[in-house]
Amino acid sequence: MSGELAEGVNGLEKIILREPRGSSAEVYLYGGHVTSWKNEHGEELLFLSSKSFFKPPKPIRGGIPLCFPQFSNLGPLDSHGFARNKFWSIDIDPPALPTNSSSKAYVDLILKPSEEDMKIWPHSYEFRLRVALGPGGDLMLTSRIRNTNSDGKSFTFTFAYHTYFSVSDISEVRVEGLETLDYLDNLQKRERFTEQGDAITFEGPVDKIYLSTPTKIAILDHEKKRTFVVRKDGLPDAVVWNPWDKKAKAMADFGDDEYKYMLCVEAAAIEKPITLKPGEEWRGRQELSAVPSSYCSGQLDPQRVLQGS
Repeated sequence: MSGELAEGVNGLEKIILREPRGSSAEVYLYGGHVTSWKNEHGEELLFLSSKSFFKPPKPIRGGIPLCFPQFSNLGPLDSHGFARNKFWSIDIDPPALPTNSSSKAYVDLILKPSEEDMKIWPHSYEFRLRVALGPGGDLMLTSRIRNTNSDGKSFTFTFAYHTYFSVSDISEVRVEGLETLDYLDNLQKRERFTEQGDAITFEGPVDKIYLSTPTKIAILDHEKKRTFVVRKDGLPDAVVWNPWDKKAKAMADFGDDEYKYMLCVEAAAIEKPITLKPGEEWRGRQELSAVPSSYCSGQLDPQRVLQGS
């Protein structure tokens, strides 16, 4: 680990990662949960609700919750599974992780099942998470999930990095890279549709699972002239979610107007669940970067971002 252990909200432990140029990230051991990612100017890039409880066993609202071993209510477990409301440990001696990054600021966490966990999901596993800050301030999350069952049984799971991005105004935001794709609409009984627009914009509640998505998605914030780029590997799906006003008011851990300042774009594996035999390991990686957007004849030019490196 190259971070600093500190006391967070309500005495929960967190690790602070700092990159020499000034970017930073915070990771709570509760949930293996990234709650902050700031650029070199100290601007917060993730949304965290002012009403978030920070009281186990309730999950933290905002940042990057980990959905494992179940996304949403697609199975017998509580919504989004249990990884986001368990206490993780710092992994002192993780197996080597091949990486092309020269990151010096990172932490390795590990989650293993307790006896209580085995009652609700009777499988032995090791979930390793590396959170790293790149030299340019990029935030990288790498998940490795291994089946350690000794009874010869496979297990199956779905997964998402439930990332909450901080935006200036949801009505000024567009998402590029998902146009013309099929999606399951969670607001319409998961019926399947095809995206029609040339970009996704927001005028009401959205909760869609986009299928077979590209490895790169751009989130353009007109007002801040900022583009978030999500790069992903091993995660074929992408969830786009904003609760809008009615649902925001109904959530105890979410401010009534906070939906205006957040957007979830989640790298995920949902449509085709992942099955691991004993000894097998799955890896899913997400890299987030924030870059200045340029105006081009009144429109932001995302193609440069999507087609660039």
